[in-house]
Amino acid sequence: MADHIFDEQILVKLRKETIGDGEVILAVDHNIKGNPNVDVDDATKVLVGDSRILDIGKNIERYNAYDTGVFLCSLGIFAALEKSINKGDSTLSGGIRAMAEEGKAKAFDIGGCWWIDVDDDEAFRKAERRLIAGLDKFSDGPVSRHLNRPLSIRITRLLLRTSLTPNAVSLISFALSIAGALLFFVTGYPALAIGGALAQISSIVDGCDGEIARLKQQASEFGAWFDAVLDRYADAFLLFGLTWHASYPNASFGVILTGFLAIIGTLINSYTADKYDGFMKRKLRPGRHYLRIGRDLRMFVVFLGALFSQPVAALVLIALVMNVENVRRVMLLHWNEHR
Repeated sequence: MADHIFDEQILVKLRKETIGDGEVILAVDHNIKGNPNVDVDDATKVLVGDSRILDIGKNIERYNAYDTGVFLCSLGIFAALEKSINKGDSTLSGGIRAMAEEGKAKAFDIGGCWWIDVDDDEAFRKAERRLIAGLDKFSDGPVSRHLNRPLSIRITRLLLRTSLTPNAVSLISFALSIAGALLFFVTGYPALAIGGALAQISSIVDGCDGEIARLKQQASEFGAWFDAVLDRYADAFLLFGLTWHASYPNASFGVILTGFLAIIGTLINSYTADKYDGFMKRKLRPGRHYLRIGRDLRMFVVFLGALFSQPVAALVLIALVMNVENVRRVMLLHWNEHR
């Protein structure tokens, strides 16, 4: 149904079902007691017995499931619809009822999967809240999960009402990073603090492009790659700017070396992320988080280092944590491959 929103896992599981010639399989929800997403008066009810649909309609008295609006159909649905129309019922439920009378309508239980029929403003608000609540990613790091994501979601809700594309938001995030990096080349605490704040704001906005892409169905391989490329440039500029600020006016080999280790550790951290995330996704159950040391943490360290006027300490911490994390990832994947 065009006005239904549902968990994609319903489709994934339904596609694995075996459908016979001339049959239809309807995904049904057996949670009929106190389901917060269902308007009982408007919902299409279904009576299921032995995985077969016995009756269906909005006004049937006996039912034990709701119609989710998701079907796996054979060509037999068209003949059933024609039969139902000839009887004066042009609804899809009428076609399903006609197939049920012939024993050709099966029911598929969606289990705990989520769905909603968006028919009014209240249902729209429920759907919006549910979709937004599901924007967190299994690969979110600790700063992203507890600080950045709650803030980026609020920004995303505002940006959804504009014509901004995910790629445009990626460019905005990049511009904020570059502005922050340029301020690091200005002497004095105010420029340092504002530059750090812009770096953290950029890190928050960096989550909005993916959120908008998912909510507007505009996700693409190019968009994800484009965002990653901009992030790597932004990281290098910010850390180089922080290194310059920390070493000015008397350049120190130790500070420059630390800055170099922070930059190279950051770039390799991003390079290893794809394989590491893929490995963890295969190992973990859906919805579980894992140890993820990445961009959200280092941008937060840049912010704190700038805010408390400790650029050297920030660089040391980033250099140490990023490189240790890279070694840990390599050892973890190597151990898994040879165990």
